[in-house]
Amino acid sequence: MLPTHLAYLALGSNLGDRAANLYAALDALKHIGEIEDTAFLYETPPAYVLDQPPFLNSVCSLRTDLTPHELLSACKEIERNIGRTETIRFGPRTIDIDILFFDNLIVETEALTIPHPRLAERDFVLEPLCDLAPNLRHLQLGETMQTLWQRLKRDPLPRVMPVGKKLWHWGARTYVMGILNITPDSFSGDGLLHRNDRWIEQAVTQAERFAAAGVDVVDVGGYSTRPNHEDIPVEEEIRRVMPVIQSLRERIELPISIDTFRPAVAAAALDAGAQWINDVWGLRLFPELADLAVQRHAPLVIVHNRTRPLAAYAERLRVGGAAVDAGITEVIQQELAQSVVLAQKAGLPRWLRILDPGIGFGKTLDEHLALIKQLSEVRIGSYPLLFGASRKGFIGKVLGGVAADQRMAGTLALNVLAAERGADIVRVHDVEATVHAMRMTDAVLRLHR
Repeated sequence: MLPTHLAYLALGSNLGDRAANLYAALDALKHIGEIEDTAFLYETPPAYVLDQPPFLNSVCSLRTDLTPHELLSACKEIERNIGRTETIRFGPRTIDIDILFFDNLIVETEALTIPHPRLAERDFVLEPLCDLAPNLRHLQLGETMQTLWQRLKRDPLPRVMPVGKKLWHWGARTYVMGILNITPDSFSGDGLLHRNDRWIEQAVTQAERFAAAGVDVVDVGGYSTRPNHEDIPVEEEIRRVMPVIQSLRERIELPISIDTFRPAVAAAALDAGAQWINDVWGLRLFPELADLAVQRHAPLVIVHNRTRPLAAYAERLRVGGAAVDAGITEVIQQELAQSVVLAQKAGLPRWLRILDPGIGFGKTLDEHLALIKQLSEVRIGSYPLLFGASRKGFIGKVLGGVAADQRMAGTLALNVLAAERGADIVRVHDVEATVHAMRMTDAVLRLHR
């Protein structure tokens, strides 16, 4: 049974490891209630006192049995435990937790005022609050959060995702993910697993070339998902990816993604130095991957997939997969939304969720072309979008049957179209050409728009 009351809390930090402070606050809040959802994460300039570092800000909704004043006391204790000390009013702080709303109550005491008295002037509160409850109405002002935010007439705040100690700024440019296949049977012909002892060094050399070319993240996979692929034991998948990730962590500073749908493999990869998870089944086979992402504060790519799973996994298919009387974009929206709910229920912060429409996974040629043409319509909830068409089979069909290693030009064309339609990340084999193409595309679409 859900706790009785619903509260909205603003979270902010501008001292120390800002992201770690927010994660610590969310973890602590779980002990006093149930977090329903979080907003996106925003990097914002300081307000009121301007001579201080920028903040990371978000909002969460919390179900709790505490009273408003009990919740205030609990939040103050959390702040102290994370290391907040008293400074000047509106000054820097390790963590700040403000109660914005509590059910439909109006509270006016010496210790606590609800709704929060400065809410209507703070875009760094209103914009994330609109991620969760744009139609929530202010009881005293009589306006919705969306209306209050629009009245400020401010530009949207920079939306960010922590990756290690760095921040990715969504919308600033198109990020490039380089593919590192540690398999003997990749559809694209670039599998690095050979019958010799040099495959680890070859993988590291290729990743170093990716880094030199300007790639933003390396995606390491040890399980082929090509058509008619064979299942391999979990232990074999771990044997393939673990030494590569360990070596990459020592040699390159790029973030490393593990391309897997199996929790044991993802856990081993994160232990070895990977920082995020790319789940080709979008939590439908193993929803517990979301729990792992929560524990490790790892970005999670949620891929739409309508292929038929191998017999070993068919009974685990949780949602989607059935015939739907709708266009391909509507199907993807519906089924990705179901996967997003799995991530939300696990407690994965919204700012760590990335969606992938699943190019190459259970779509016809016509559906692929329609999907790419309508890619901007696939985005749901303003989530970042990853586009992975590199060397896929439908490109070969359109180009007259060319082999996988001859599909670079077609892939580049699709990546430019995807960036123009709002893709935030492109996942590719041919990294140098793609980095150049995205820089040129961004110069036209993003940097000088």
